[in-house]
Amino acid sequence: MTALPTTRDAGTPLVPDALDVRHDAFTVERRFDAAPATVFAAFADDATRRRWFRLPGARVDDRHEFRVGGGADATSAFTLPDAAPERLAYHSHYLDIVPDRRIVFSYTSTVDDVPRWASLVTVLFADDETGCLLTWTEQVAFLTRTGDGRDDFPHLRGGTTLRLNGLAAVLHPGH
Repeated sequence: MTALPTTRDAGTPLVPDALDVRHDAFTVERRFDAAPATVFAAFADDATRRRWFRLPGARVDDRHEFRVGGGADATSAFTLPDAAPERLAYHSHYLDIVPDRRIVFSYTSTVDDVPRWASLVTVLFADDETGCLLTWTEQVAFLTRTGDGRDDFPHLRGGTTLRLNGLAAVLHPGH
């Protein structure tokens, strides 16, 4: 039997157990003072998307093809204090796009070539009284835990919140 690969995260080994997949889901809602078409365009336009949808660390490579069947690939190196740099990779695939209304995509996240999680994401763009209500729903399968895994879900949800903060900063500079 071949052992599964392991790596580290802030000095803590990842726990590789092929039968120990943790499933979870979360939804984040954000209101923007912009039309749904404007918020949707921030996902579709490459130059705008790069300003808010990025990996931590020094970006090494980035590709984005916004169409059903297309996707995005990004890699970066992230250095923690007193640790070797981590190699981060993000790979997504667009499954459904309804202009100005909905994006459905799947993605995987890897650290040092070890798959950490796979997700299915639905992003909805709805009119509301102030502009656009964005609803991000993510269903995740954690494939490799960090330590006991208790920080993996808060890490992912927090990262999504930070990413949407970046979207707000792009849509509303100076606010």
